Amino acid sequence: MGKISLVSAKYIIHATINIDGMVDRPDVIGSVFGQTEGLLGSDLELRELQSSGRIGRIEVETTNKDGKTSGKISIPSSLDKTETALVAAALETIQRIGPCNAEVKVTGLEDVRAAKRDQLIGRAKSLLSKFTHGTLPDSREIKEEVTNAVRVADIVKYGKDKLPAGPEVENAESVILVEGRADVINLLKYDIKNAVSMNGTSVPQTVIDMAKSKEVTVFVDGDRGGDLIVKELAEVAKIDFVAKAPDGKEVEEITHKEIHQALRGKVTLKTALETKRPSRTKPKVGDRQSRGRPERKSFDRNDRGRGRPERKPFNKNDRGRGRFNSRDNYQEREFRIPLKQKEKFVNLIKEMDGTKNACLLDGKGNILGKVPAKEAASTMEGLGKATSAVVIDGSLTKELLESAENSRVRYLIGKKSYLKDVKSRVKVFTKKDLC
Repeated sequence: MGKISLVSAKYIIHATINIDGMVDRPDVIGSVFGQTEGLLGSDLELRELQSSGRIGRIEVETTNKDGKTSGKISIPSSLDKTETALVAAALETIQRIGPCNAEVKVTGLEDVRAAKRDQLIGRAKSLLSKFTHGTLPDSREIKEEVTNAVRVADIVKYGKDKLPAGPEVENAESVILVEGRADVINLLKYDIKNAVSMNGTSVPQTVIDMAKSKEVTVFVDGDRGGDLIVKELAEVAKIDFVAKAPDGKEVEEITHKEIHQALRGKVTLKTALETKRPSRTKPKVGDRQSRGRPERKSFDRNDRGRGRPERKPFNKNDRGRGRFNSRDNYQEREFRIPLKQKEKFVNLIKEMDGTKNACLLDGKGNILGKVPAKEAASTMEGLGKATSAVVIDGSLTKELLESAENSRVRYLIGKKSYLKDVKSRVKVFTKKDLC
């Protein structure tokens, strides 16, 4: 006997059955065939339709409770809509099943193809969404990608130190001095083409010479590092104006609006240096603290009158003599490595010995990945600020240091180094320095 599965059927007849007595599932199926026999003619005889595969298996579910039976009937059909409706109506003519009275009620005709169609449409939407968002960029993304590539290509090398700069620096009467290559790229993004990078925190000779003939505006990050750079520049070069990014932000990440606000709010170097002094001296004056607090006021006066001569020799002994020694000691403290990090670097150097690989770590000391030493520079720039330290089984070169500067890497460790007398915010160590 041919059978139609629920998967290949076009329609499904759903009906409920209530019987005043206890009957079994075969009794219900027998009554469906027996009491509909000859009702619709030979063309719609259920046995013949099932034999030819146009009607599928009759599924019956029954439940017995309190001496009565209830259940559901499902009949799959590959007939057309009209013929399926006639077969469904014939089921409601069943009045007895076995010796018991029965009532059959058709609850509905289900179009299986409609359900499949809904499933198909949903799946098609999902596939199209993944295809569109995953592989097909919109026109704005394409435009930005091309424009960024052009801006990077616009970067030139300025002066004997080959500093990254915008294309108009050479002929411009005024220039914007920034810290890194990424800062130049961000300014190029907004059509500011007269920016030049120091390529680190140290001041190259090219910048000193340029400041003699051009108006220089220093554009620094909104953190303590930016203040230190301004102070260092003030000692070695002629600086006209100072502009700062918003607090806590870096020049390479700020928006068009923030860039123009910072440049419009630039101040002279003298003003920039003077605005920092009150922040250090205000706590000692005690005027604000003394309002409504007489005891605190008398203490501050004594501290100002007697305490300062005693603290001055202590500062000299502790930090060295003069401004330059103080800064050198600051840098020495910054170059110290915490013991746990030092042990991590030493273990990595020993583990990677002879592999010619580079290991990149994040700020928590977790390994981001290992790549061949030749690919360390490009990998650093690709990861951006995610990289905090790089350990290389090889020599440290100027190219690696530049990539580390641009990627804000904190530690650069190698077997040996060709970087002699190079000042950089990146802490450079060799295997000999650590072991």
